[in-house]
Amino acid sequence: MASLKTFSRKYSRWFLPASFLMALVLWQGLIWLGGSRVSAFYLPSPMRVLGRFGQELADGTLLSNTAATLLEVILGLLLGSSLATVIGYGLAKSPALERLLSPYLIASQAIPVVAIAPLLVIWFGPGLFSKVLICALIVFFPILVNTVVGMRVVSQNLRDLMGSLYATPAQTLRYLEIPAALPVLLAGLRVGATLSVIGAVVGEFVGSDRGLGFLVNVARGQYDTTLVFVSVLTLIALALLLYGAVVLVEKRLLKWNA
Repeated sequence: MASLKTFSRKYSRWFLPASFLMALVLWQGLIWLGGSRVSAFYLPSPMRVLGRFGQELADGTLLSNTAATLLEVILGLLLGSSLATVIGYGLAKSPALERLLSPYLIASQAIPVVAIAPLLVIWFGPGLFSKVLICALIVFFPILVNTVVGMRVVSQNLRDLMGSLYATPAQTLRYLEIPAALPVLLAGLRVGATLSVIGAVVGEFVGSDRGLGFLVNVARGQYDTTLVFVSVLTLIALALLLYGAVVLVEKRLLKWNA
């Protein structure tokens, strides 16, 4: 067991590149095993996708559409997480408010975002705001739940200690509640960071003239499987980048917790 832990610590930096390489080998292996039965129309090779990626990158198409999606994702994540944190704190502090709002919040999750996205585009137009709103809606509930849970895990003994020190509500929030709940809050933000990408793509599917979701729509209409792969892989890279950014923030903010 000790040798396994030593091996993990020593070579952990290579695990992610190795997993990517393994995925590429399996992808190419499926094409080789399929032979003539697997045409490039259904499953293009990694080299074919890489070549198309370079082509779309060189003419600026991929960069411009990725930038549009990234802007929607970041703004939607900021809006959704801010609202979820504020409302979640209110629900955690007020059981009466939780009883009042919980049925509506839970009911809102029973409606798929895909179903209400067309309405949002009709109401607010196909511009940036409707995409940001869809992203915010899809990240709202997970972060809200984590906020409520995070605020309620704070020990009552610590609350009593703050009270004995005559701490104000603002001081209790700053020096006790936020640090104690931060691990749970950041865990919710990890989930929200990946879901926000889904929200942006849903909005772009419904109505948009730019973004990676728009690019997937264009490729689908032209039966361009290679471009679909390029767009989807870029979306995956975008989600991994956002998730990694949250993990880095988490490590920085939670050094004291180690």
